[in-house]
Amino acid sequence: MDAQGRGQADDNNVDPADQWVFDPNTGNYELRAAPSGRPPARPDDRPAPGRRGAAGGAGDGDTDTRPLPVQRGRRKGGDEGDGAAAGGRAARRAAARGGSGAAARGAASRRKPKARASGKRKALYWTAGAVGFVLVAGCGTAFVIYQQLDGNIKKVDVGEENAAVTDGPVNLLVIGTDARTGKGDSGYGDSGSVGHADTTILMHISKDRSNATALSIPRDLITDIPDCPTKQPDGSTKVIPGQHRVRFNTSLGQEGRDPGCTWRTVEKLTGLKVNHFMMADFNAVKDLSNAVDGVEVCAGKDINDPKSHLRLSAGRHVVKGEQALAFVRTRHSVGTGSDLSRIQLQQQFVGSLIRKLKSSAFSSPGKLLDVAQAATKALTVDTGIGTASKLLDFGTDLKRVDLNKITFATVPVLDNPQDKATVVLDTAKAEPLFRMVQQDHALAKGAAKGKGKGAAPVKKAPAGLVRVDVTNGGGPFGAAQETVDWLQNSKGARLSTNAGNAPEKLSATRLEYAPNQADQAATLAEWMGLPKSALKQSAQDAGPRVPMKLVLGKDFTAPGTPIEAPTETPAGVQHVNADDKNICAK
Repeated sequence: MDAQGRGQADDNNVDPADQWVFDPNTGNYELRAAPSGRPPARPDDRPAPGRRGAAGGAGDGDTDTRPLPVQRGRRKGGDEGDGAAAGGRAARRAAARGGSGAAARGAASRRKPKARASGKRKALYWTAGAVGFVLVAGCGTAFVIYQQLDGNIKKVDVGEENAAVTDGPVNLLVIGTDARTGKGDSGYGDSGSVGHADTTILMHISKDRSNATALSIPRDLITDIPDCPTKQPDGSTKVIPGQHRVRFNTSLGQEGRDPGCTWRTVEKLTGLKVNHFMMADFNAVKDLSNAVDGVEVCAGKDINDPKSHLRLSAGRHVVKGEQALAFVRTRHSVGTGSDLSRIQLQQQFVGSLIRKLKSSAFSSPGKLLDVAQAATKALTVDTGIGTASKLLDFGTDLKRVDLNKITFATVPVLDNPQDKATVVLDTAKAEPLFRMVQQDHALAKGAAKGKGKGAAPVKKAPAGLVRVDVTNGGGPFGAAQETVDWLQNSKGARLSTNAGNAPEKLSATRLEYAPNQADQAATLAEWMGLPKSALKQSAQDAGPRVPMKLVLGKDFTAPGTPIEAPTETPAGVQHVNADDKNICAK
């Protein structure tokens, strides 16, 4: 396979993502001739891919990154709203024929009630690959007939059913997979597989909905996949064993893993709790770009990729359909020729798609329905947002984020010295980036840093009244006892107790307290240098002798050392703003 990191692997191995080539005679992508030793595939016979080893070695054949085929299914039937559009044309014709002002006004008045009546039966929908961003960019501005679209949505029970709307930050996992679930796609990908995590973006929306950060996770990142319980067709639960030091994209599809496994892998990697996921294949790129009449992209130089057959001269272009799909697939003629360069093209495309959707996609009911159909047909979600009403509530909750406050960033990685086709986490840059997002700090310039709006300061309790149990949930060995000694001897908190090890490891330190313990929590948070994101208040008051619970996470180093994250993007972390129109592929 070709190298997916910055280097290049053995040319004798072919990246399956490059086996699909554009045929100018048919106008579609088709599978090119198989490598020597394998029988060639007929043009109309889409073969199932080969299997890779569990470790995803470079010589196994990278089936995880197959490009996505063309979705040929089209929306059938007329658009709702055609009648209203026809009424508009009739009104204009009447005015042109010199009809009375009353007649023209009558035609206009006949349109308005119909639009309002139709709106009562409509609900907001956004889905698929770019859908997490579309939710933020356009929710609340347009409505489609959700009764019609509800049947398009597929759901997966991942063992977590979070509420569609929450008062806190939201972490939306957007997965682009090579699964072939659309009409006519049964011959593509792995038969019966949900696909592989080819493109993965974790979108963090701040608590106050003032900003969003979208973290792209490289598919070839070497990481650990935890044990994963998966729902079986008979209703039972099967635990898929985890794997150590394998490619990230094996978190989906292989060994029967479902999106919940990618969900758990992302949580383990970033320390962020995922609320919901949306999964779709890259057919959404083709269909969404067609639905909005093309997406503007920019090439900083001439692009002639012999693998994806993308040919663009330097400058700005509007791409859609097959050409849009080629743009998000290409990598050989841009940047370092790696998957990391392809991620930057995908970020440019999604940002431009958001701008197009926000500016013009809702100009007519027919166009909106095209967008909604293209999106929902490719969508799979968790059960927490698996109905029309829940998805509507979810989208409406996120609509407050401004386009210029959405930032794309790529999880920092380094070349893997043991395998030039993969990459490893650059912990020096990644850990402060993860802490920044964990503590709800914005990457977007000028955005709010996750601070509350004018909250009145809480009166602090005296040291002698601070009652807390301290447990070690990921800090250094002996951290709980060291912290209790410090609290008792340096701060005078005699009611602090070492409660041993926490039942689970936490990436971030957490203080749990009741409403009537807010004054104690304020004192302890000040001593420990805890960020607001570490404070978790319960719904009910506690008894007079019930202690607060302080769990020391992996971010804890020593008592008295503040636990804080940077407020500026760490140096060297690739990031761009979704509203930046000057990004060009180089």
